[in-house]
Amino acid sequence: MKNNLFGYIFILFIIIIMGFAIYRVKVQNASNNENSNSSSASTEQEVEKGTEMTIAISNFDTINPIITSNKKVQDISKLIYESLVNITEDYKLEYTLASEIAKNSSTIYIIKLRQGVKWSDGSKFTSDDVKFTIDKLKENENTVYAPNVSPIQEVDIIDNYTLRIILSHEVTNFEYYLNFPILSNTYYYDTDFWNTEKNSSPTTTGQFMISEVTNNTIVLEKNTNWWNTEKNSVINKITINLYSTVAELYNAFKMGSIDLISTENASYQDYIGTIGYDVTEIEGREYIFLALNTQSSILSDTNVRKAIRACIDKNRVISNSYGSMYKTSNFPLNTGSFLIDEQEENFYNLEEKDNLLKSSGWELRNGVWQKIVNYRTTQIELNLVVRANDGTRCRAAEDIKNQLAEQGILVNIIYADDSTYNSYLNNVNYDMMLCSIEQPIAPDLTTYFGNNNLANYNQSEVQEIMSYIGNITDENELKSKYQRIYEIFNEEVPYIGIARNKILAVKNTELVGEVKANWYNMFYNIGEWYTTN
Repeated sequence: MKNNLFGYIFILFIIIIMGFAIYRVKVQNASNNENSNSSSASTEQEVEKGTEMTIAISNFDTINPIITSNKKVQDISKLIYESLVNITEDYKLEYTLASEIAKNSSTIYIIKLRQGVKWSDGSKFTSDDVKFTIDKLKENENTVYAPNVSPIQEVDIIDNYTLRIILSHEVTNFEYYLNFPILSNTYYYDTDFWNTEKNSSPTTTGQFMISEVTNNTIVLEKNTNWWNTEKNSVINKITINLYSTVAELYNAFKMGSIDLISTENASYQDYIGTIGYDVTEIEGREYIFLALNTQSSILSDTNVRKAIRACIDKNRVISNSYGSMYKTSNFPLNTGSFLIDEQEENFYNLEEKDNLLKSSGWELRNGVWQKIVNYRTTQIELNLVVRANDGTRCRAAEDIKNQLAEQGILVNIIYADDSTYNSYLNNVNYDMMLCSIEQPIAPDLTTYFGNNNLANYNQSEVQEIMSYIGNITDENELKSKYQRIYEIFNEEVPYIGIARNKILAVKNTELVGEVKANWYNMFYNIGEWYTTN
C-alpha cells in the first residue's frame, strides 16, 4: 500500500513538471510571436514612409535663381542649387562648394573649391563656374544677390579649384556674402543666358535636380551625383505646383494638395482655416528699433536712456501698430545666433524708471520730469524723427510718444519726408529716430557701433572690439567679443530694440517631421521628413 502511494506521488510529480515545461514553451512561443509581429510592424512602418512631397510657388517667373525676382523661388532654390558657403540654423558660416577661404589682405581672398563635385549632368564643377556666376550676377543689378557681389572688383582663376577675389574696398565678414547659388558655365556655354530655354531646368550640384517641367509643375528628384550623400533624405521626389495667385495656392493647401507653405500674411487662417496643419514661427530679418543720440544734452545720460527703455511696452507698440506678424526684439542679431547667448529680457519696468531718473536728479513735477540745469528748469523733452510716408512706423511713433507722455517724458514727433529723413539720418540730427533695417546676412554691427553710427555712440571698449573683430578666426574668441558687445548694449542703451517680423512655416499634418528653419533656409531638417498619405 505504501509502495502504491509513493508511486502515485511520483507520477503526480512527473505530471506537474511536464505541465510546467509545456507552459514555459507556450509562453516563450507567444513572446517570440509578439516580438516577431512587433518587428514586422516596425519594418512595415518603415516601408510605408512616403517619399514624395509637394510644395508650391505663386506668381512664378523662372527657376533660375539669379534671374528670378520671386522670393519663394529663392527659398526653394536652396533644395536645388548650392553656394560656396552656407548659413547654418544658428547663423554660422559653413563651407559648401568652397573647402577653404583665406583672407590674404583686407581686400584679397583666396578660395579653394571642393574637389570631386559634379554637376547633375556628370560634368565637373570648377573655378570657371564660380567666375561665370559672379560675372552674371554683376550684370543683373536687380538680382537679390547683387549686394553680395557689388564689392567684387576682379576674379582671377588660379587653377581649376582655386580663385582669387579682389574687392574694391574692405567688407566686414565678406565670406558670408559668398552665399549666392552657383550655376554651370558649361551648361550655359554659347547661349543667351538671360533668355535661353535652358533656364527652365538648369543643371545643379545640389541635393535635388530638376527632372520635369510643365506649365503647372516642376518636378525635383534626387541628384544621383550629389557629393554630400550622407545628408540624403527620405524624400526623393518633390513636386512644385505653380499657381497664378497666392489665393489659389492657399486654397490648394486647404484642400490637401500641398504639404508645406510659408507665409507672412497675418490673415492666412481666413484662407486655409484653422485645422489640419502645424505652424512654426521663424524670426525674420526686419529689425525695428529706436536710435538714441547719445551725444544730445539729455540722452547723454545713460540713466535717461535706460528710463526711456523701461517706459516702453513693446507688446503694446506691436499690438497697436505692427500686428501679429511681429514679435518683440532687443538686440540687432537674430535670436539663436551662435555669437551671443541672448536672453528673453523684459526691460519694461515703470518702477525702475522712477529710480533711474531720481538717481540722476530728475523730479516729477506737474506730471513732467524736470530738474534745474544752469539755474534754469529743464524738462525731459525729446524730438522723435520718423519717416512720414510709412504709416505703420508713424503709428508706432505715436504710440511710443503716448507711452512716454504717460510717464512724464515729453516727445515731439517730426514727420520727415524722404529727403529730410535721410538728412537727419546722415547727420544724426535728432534725439531719437524710429528705424527699420533689414539685417545683412553677415553678423555685421557696423551700422550700430562703427564710425558715424546711428546713435553717435563712441565707447572705447566697443570701438576696440569693432576695430579687429573681422580678423578673429577663433570661434570662442569671436563669441566672447560679440557677447561683450551684447552686454554693453544692454548696459548703456544706445538703441532700444522694438520688434522683428515673423515668417510662418505651415505644414500639412500628413508631412511628418520637425520644421527647423530660419529666414535663410526652411529646409534644414528635410532629411528627417516623410509623408503618410
